[in-house]
Amino acid sequence: MNSLVRDRNPIGIGPDAFFEVTDEIRNEFAQLVNCTSSQVALIPASSYGLNAAIRNIPFQEGQHALTIENEFPSDVFALERWCSDHGSTLKFIRPDSDAKKLGEQWTAKIISSITSKTAVLVMSSVHWMNGTAFDLEQIGTKCAETNTYFIVDGTQSVGARVMDVKRFKIDALICAGYKWLLGPYSLGLAYYSSKFNEGVPLEETWMNRTNAKDFSNLTTYEKSYTPDAGRYNMGETSNFTLAPMLLAAVQQLNNWGVKNIEEYTSNLILPLKEFLLVKGIQLEDEAFFSSHLFGIKLPDGVHIDEVKEALAKEKVYVSVRGTFLRVSVNVFNTSADINKLIHVLNSVI
Repeated sequence: MNSLVRDRNPIGIGPDAFFEVTDEIRNEFAQLVNCTSSQVALIPASSYGLNAAIRNIPFQEGQHALTIENEFPSDVFALERWCSDHGSTLKFIRPDSDAKKLGEQWTAKIISSITSKTAVLVMSSVHWMNGTAFDLEQIGTKCAETNTYFIVDGTQSVGARVMDVKRFKIDALICAGYKWLLGPYSLGLAYYSSKFNEGVPLEETWMNRTNAKDFSNLTTYEKSYTPDAGRYNMGETSNFTLAPMLLAAVQQLNNWGVKNIEEYTSNLILPLKEFLLVKGIQLEDEAFFSSHLFGIKLPDGVHIDEVKEALAKEKVYVSVRGTFLRVSVNVFNTSADINKLIHVLNSVI
């Protein structure tokens, strides 16, 4: 609200205001994912952040790119452009078709698919359709061994599941802000490792130059970029309305602690997991299960759209992603919400 009031009278917005809030955002996000703030950039969307990273991936003859089956379209489109530009091949890593649980064997297939000919692997931290979690630490280790760039779309987990770019050896982490970061639409965050420090950004904006804070000398047309990931910031990062919202959101996440959020959602859904087990519905093993976002594979003969309609009538809202009923829970959900979900599922299964 203070930002909206300030915006009524732009004359009160001085040069420092263009950078103060965004600097704070970078500090908070760095704390959230365990990196230095200079390696954080503000982006308008995950597609922007992905393209900024992927277009700076070097290519050698005979190399290919990897992603996982049914990855989010923006991730795939960016890789397809890179492959087209270099005459390379994009390979999709699929889980076993008869697997009842995906996480462990899918992770193993990803790791075995990474070779010295793999230029880049792009994948989500948890699968956006069914919440399957992957062993990012093992995958990142294999990428480091083969000199493969490891780019992670963290949109569906960062803010609700612990993320550590150093431990997981991630080269670029891209996050839309409006999901689990609890921020506004059209503003997100990205981590770029030192591998990208000399890369070419998607746009040339005055705000990413070393003299940007010296308003009286902007027309010296400084060629050098702000250090590290600063060159990848989108234009108009100052967004005096949205940036304070994103700052408040990431600060709140750090105050709560992501580990505490994970623990809360894990405990919250225990009755649901027990109910599904009684109904013969399998979920992923704990190491590959996301308590904040997970898919329910309904028994044969139960129509997923009918289940969703029955839930909606009781004002219980879930998503249908492929053949999965996707359930999302967060700190604003209570045991009453879970009990209501169980009640409706019990009536239709």
